[in-house]
Amino acid sequence: MPANFGQLLAKVGKLRTHLLFAPFGSSYFTTARLSNQISKQHGRNILLMGPPGAGKTCVGRIVGHRLGMPVIDIDDDVLERTWGMSVADKLSEIGGDGFIEEEGKAVCRLTATGSVISLTGSNPLHSDAMHHLKRSGLVVYLDVDTEDIMQRLSGMKVNRIVGQDAGVSMRKILHYRKQFYEKWLDARVFCGTGDSVEDVADKVLRTLVRYEDSESEMFVSTRSQMSSEPKFFSDVVIEGLAPDGGLYVPNKGFPKLEPSEWLRISSMPYATRVVAILENCIHPMDVSPVDLSAMVYRAYGQNFANQSVVPLKHLTDHQYLLELFHGPTASFKDLALQLMPQLFAHCLPQMCNYLILVATSGDTGSAVLNGFRNLKDSDRERIGVLVFFPENGVSEIQKLQMTRFQEDNAKSISVLSDFDFCQRSIKRMFGDSSLIGHLAVEYATVLSTANSINWARLLPQVVYHCSAYMDLIRNGTLKFGDPIDVCIPTGNFGNAMSALYAKQMGIPIRKVICASNHNCIISDFIASGKYDLRNRKLLVSNSPAIDILKSSNLERFIHHASGGDGSLIRDLFLNLERDRFFKVSETLLQKINLEVQAGWCSEDDCLRAIREVYATTGYIMDTHTAIGKVVADRIHDKTCPLVICSTAHHGKFAPAVLKALQCQNIPEDPVEQLDKLCTIGGREQMHDALLKCMRNDKHHPHKVCQADYNKLTDEVETMIQDSFLRVQ
Repeated sequence: MPANFGQLLAKVGKLRTHLLFAPFGSSYFTTARLSNQISKQHGRNILLMGPPGAGKTCVGRIVGHRLGMPVIDIDDDVLERTWGMSVADKLSEIGGDGFIEEEGKAVCRLTATGSVISLTGSNPLHSDAMHHLKRSGLVVYLDVDTEDIMQRLSGMKVNRIVGQDAGVSMRKILHYRKQFYEKWLDARVFCGTGDSVEDVADKVLRTLVRYEDSESEMFVSTRSQMSSEPKFFSDVVIEGLAPDGGLYVPNKGFPKLEPSEWLRISSMPYATRVVAILENCIHPMDVSPVDLSAMVYRAYGQNFANQSVVPLKHLTDHQYLLELFHGPTASFKDLALQLMPQLFAHCLPQMCNYLILVATSGDTGSAVLNGFRNLKDSDRERIGVLVFFPENGVSEIQKLQMTRFQEDNAKSISVLSDFDFCQRSIKRMFGDSSLIGHLAVEYATVLSTANSINWARLLPQVVYHCSAYMDLIRNGTLKFGDPIDVCIPTGNFGNAMSALYAKQMGIPIRKVICASNHNCIISDFIASGKYDLRNRKLLVSNSPAIDILKSSNLERFIHHASGGDGSLIRDLFLNLERDRFFKVSETLLQKINLEVQAGWCSEDDCLRAIREVYATTGYIMDTHTAIGKVVADRIHDKTCPLVICSTAHHGKFAPAVLKALQCQNIPEDPVEQLDKLCTIGGREQMHDALLKCMRNDKHHPHKVCQADYNKLTDEVETMIQDSFLRVQ
């Protein structure tokens, strides 16, 4: 934050809640009384930046009036007074390049303070001028829909825009300049399709309040009491698990976007959608818009085989498949784990090393190892990754994907137990003060996690649920406001929880349908309100990614459904640890059933679904998607479109899929299995990165560990010794 910028809104404290949560266009923003609440004893400028036609001059006047601040328009009050001629005449006289240089010189002489300054559309093209302006205040980018700008400009006589003289179209000029606006902004005002000047001014005021008030977007543990201290986004990314054993959630829930904003997002490519959505969820003081945008485009720019990143495909009738497996490791985990490591590295304190511990039922492990491997070398030197997976609880291809990583600071170790033991052991390590203290003192190393218990792992998943709805709008299937249902094969409930968060943001998801295999602990709980692990053993299945009995993110869901009752959550999950059982009240169960439904299917039903869908459509589903299909067919009422999350590529579970397709003599070699699938479904249905991985990395020796907590902690210390220098 620029020095002393907090003084700008020194008197807004009493109104902060109203400003943050009053609806756009409300009378609260249209009354002059707001200006009386803002201190005039400040020295920082508010710099409104945006393309020609964004309404900077009009917005500046409204904002200045409401804040009681002087208003300066660079065109009228600086350039034309300095030159003694109109901007249009100056541009005609000296041409575009000369104009930008002369404009920059004039702006560099500006010494105004405490003002609302409307920049020209070309100011950001002059680097020295922008450095000078940024030193004086906060640059607020009016990110207005290009179609709205084109419509405004079509009704105006426009003769003073740099670039027009070269015969370049206005649309190309706007596209070219966007890179400069993205470079210089401190805060973005994301404008929806059709937003009026008054709407934009309201959003500017909201943005100013949000920027100044980072404490409005804090996080608390699901088990927090009234006295618990909230944490910033950067804190929860690094900590992973809360000290009290709970999971972090936003203290005030998710921001809700306006329909006009969603309509604009629907026209964007996936990476741009991610930026537009996540900027609302991550405070700019934790991760600046410029840094966040760079991370997003690095995550989704080149790492996904499909240009759409998460294509939505029509399956049959009312059913659509959201393909989440086009990332480098062929599962939905890539959507989060190409971005999460960058967020983690960005938030990382400078004084110590971090070891990321991961428990995986198959897909998370390779996605984590791949994501952290792609970090810059300077970040990898201080971040290690250790993955624990059940030796006999993942597919052979999943195992090969993980065991190919055996570097000093990135390894996978199998455990002679199930996923629940691995996850339980990691959670125990986070609560083991003796272990935590020893690692900190001896190695200056702190533990964290990249499982979906980490908020930065869960948050990016919200976007693809939003994106699916945007695609249904864009292809004309829906109008905004029409409902959809979502069906998700789930074990740890993270994917389902992210869909519920998308609903909080304004996506009209009616019901989330949770689909389980025969390890149906979630569907049993949603039906009865009883979470009962007594005398229950994990069963091996053809869908190992959801072979989970202790669902971590269910804690976030119950916290959400209970209205944030931390005491209740603490008691329920302490009971689960102690007695392996808890039961929610009938009232709470009714609230749960308002948002979610659940069902499960047998192994035979799963394989039959793969066979039948292929026979009727030629499409090959993986085993997890098939479970979603079976449960959806049984539960969904067909009154609205249904999006089934296809969470992994079928090649990762080749033996089961080949069995479902009634192939004879299934080969043992993973490469031959994938080749056989190519002959059945065609080369276009194969995942190239998965096939390349299997061909290049067939067999890797890996360590197998006994199911003993102390053995796992020994592996953690050994990993740290191999990864980081011992503190002298």
